[in-house]
Amino acid sequence: MHTPTTRTATAASAGLTPADLLGPRSDYYHLFDDVSGADLEAWAQAARFADDCLPVINDYWERAETPRPLVNRLAELGLFNDGIQCEEFTPFSPLAAGLVMMEVARCDGSMGSIIAVQAGLVMRAIALYGSPEQKATYLGPLARAEMLGSFGLTEPDHGSDAVSLETSARRDGQEWVLNGQKRWIGFGATGDVTIVWARVAEDSGAGGGAGGRGAIHGFLVPQDTPGYSAEVIQGKACLRAIDQSLITLQDCRVPDSARLPGVHSFKDVAAVLSATRSGVAWMALGHGIACYEAALAHAAERIQFGKPLAHFQLIQQRLADQLQKVTAMALHCRRLADLEAAGALTPEMAALAKVHNTRAAREIAADARDMLGGSGILLDNHVIRHMVDMETLHTYEGTDTIQSLIVGRAITGKGAFA
Repeated sequence: MHTPTTRTATAASAGLTPADLLGPRSDYYHLFDDVSGADLEAWAQAARFADDCLPVINDYWERAETPRPLVNRLAELGLFNDGIQCEEFTPFSPLAAGLVMMEVARCDGSMGSIIAVQAGLVMRAIALYGSPEQKATYLGPLARAEMLGSFGLTEPDHGSDAVSLETSARRDGQEWVLNGQKRWIGFGATGDVTIVWARVAEDSGAGGGAGGRGAIHGFLVPQDTPGYSAEVIQGKACLRAIDQSLITLQDCRVPDSARLPGVHSFKDVAAVLSATRSGVAWMALGHGIACYEAALAHAAERIQFGKPLAHFQLIQQRLADQLQKVTAMALHCRRLADLEAAGALTPEMAALAKVHNTRAAREIAADARDMLGGSGILLDNHVIRHMVDMETLHTYEGTDTIQSLIVGRAITGKGAFA
């Protein structure tokens, strides 16, 4: 049975080419042949992660345990760098950020999600909306994985309609009192600091630059703050190597200096979420490539009826169908990177790519699992892990339905969310 090989890459100075990282049977249109310089270096660093990740990730995944050594390795390789201005490093270009997400998800979805949470959500929110003091306090330690951050937006009763969040923030002198619950929050119980998104309570007397009653604000809450409690959600069947939590805030007090001063409305939160949707499209591409490559290798090695599966017409058709989907996904991703670099990417464009790529990756994973037969359900062959992890990608950062309605509103001019 095929065991996925690692894709070790040294620095670009070793004469590395994009084809060394993603061969022509996967990058069929040679969409990434022109990647060079710092972008190629970032991609190579992400590819190096496979050597550390693939030999151990199944054990962590099966135990539902976050592999802290792998989190530290992501930091050592400089991969918590999703377009964020920080003195710790030079920001990735949109193309480099996408290739990193693709390559890490090609190893494992939980590891890709850790980058999405730590860099894409937490560090991005602080970089965009934090005070100079907050940036100095948090960005460096988060980049080095000396701290783990979480992004407390989703609530037990508010997922797709996160704009309706009920967690409250009431002003009391120079402090804010937070009450409410958050659910499905990565590192919410096992991290160091959580960005809690809350609505200003009617009786807060908010003013003096703190935003009016009903406004949304973000608060940097250390997880050891009195009134903050969290428990890891048990029983997950996917993304098992990153923990999500249920957070309860009961009269949790933080100083006004914990408030992100650049946040004025839910539009600011949405801007962070929109930026991560491109990353999810790239992650889906990584999952799709991993499953397609596993199916292709299995077809070459598995002997049935006296010859390799690759000799059979039906198998060749199925592999060609998978390649069509991989290529279409890559086209979406490459165009997103170009648009973002030009300052022309819209939330609706990112939504379209997120919907397309997560749908396509789910189809590739299911077909690849079937092609591997009974061996396809074994973690040792990696495909089943990608297959079930894709269920989460299909849902988080905006469900398939919500993203489709975002695109629908853009092309019809009619909102249909209720």
